[in-house]
Amino acid sequence: MTQIRTDWTRDEIAALFDLPFTELLFRAAEVHRAHHKPDEVQLCTLLSIKTGGCPEDCGYCSQSVKADSGVEASKLMDVREVLQSAARAKNAGSQRFCMGAAWRNPKERDMPAIVEIVKGVRAMGLETCMTLGMLSPKQADMLAEAGLDYYNHNIDSSPEYYERVITTRTMQDRLDTLENVRSAGINVCSGGIVGMGETREDRVGFIHTLSTLPQHPESVPVNALVPVKGTVLGDLLADTPLAKIDDIEFVRTVAAARITMPLSMVRLSAGRESMSEAAQALCFMAGANSIFTGDKLLTAPNSGDDADAALFARLGLKPLEGEEPMRACKIAEPV
Repeated sequence: MTQIRTDWTRDEIAALFDLPFTELLFRAAEVHRAHHKPDEVQLCTLLSIKTGGCPEDCGYCSQSVKADSGVEASKLMDVREVLQSAARAKNAGSQRFCMGAAWRNPKERDMPAIVEIVKGVRAMGLETCMTLGMLSPKQADMLAEAGLDYYNHNIDSSPEYYERVITTRTMQDRLDTLENVRSAGINVCSGGIVGMGETREDRVGFIHTLSTLPQHPESVPVNALVPVKGTVLGDLLADTPLAKIDDIEFVRTVAAARITMPLSMVRLSAGRESMSEAAQALCFMAGANSIFTGDKLLTAPNSGDDADAALFARLGLKPLEGEEPMRACKIAEPV
């Protein structure tokens, strides 16, 4: 079995990125096969339960109040509506139901409904994940008690590049929320976005930050920027070669995540609808083992169930066999 390390250096990760492409894929595939079934991919569905009106200024996000993207603010969805959406997702084959709210952080008045949603979705046998912004220790404990399996809070990029994308929340704020989540006993889901104009050195820093946490995130989403008109990055990168990351470089990032974080679910997230089938196949070879189904991710387009079914048939892949959602162990003191 592969050794699980949390002491990776930036130089070691940079050396992975610099490997000949086929050698990097070979090493990533070896690690993947040592810990996961190579022909199984988890199917996830993502629902926006509260859209738009977020006070943060994330340069990639169409839901920010700073963006002129045409996304209108809405209130938190009714609990029954969310549960109906979860039931449809399960009937369509999803095993994991992820819910996102465009908040800087949830207010106390929102927590009872959120807790009810978590309990209802988990009662269906679906793995549950939420992303609600920053969490206090008390809020994390409430979600843990409700049975939430995963909490998503992305670090987005390297510590150095992060400040060029977001000014209303620091990288340390994000790491503090991850610590609160981990301490509450909820599995951590944390990844980021590539193709925002960052350098390879920044992608190395992004992987380094996650792979040197005291415990690796159980879930690592890797997103390719979907440039949205009216957002800072969408407008800035629309007419430049940096607007879309090279497919080979994207696969290298997936492979580096797989090698440095062997036990994590590496999730192909936003941007997949613009990738060729060949590029997606390389990502699966490099160790990606989870995708979002459906034709929409929060406000961004996605490939769609029919396209995914056809791709799986061509590649000989199948949905991950259902298991009881894994629970993390509560840590008595933050690490």
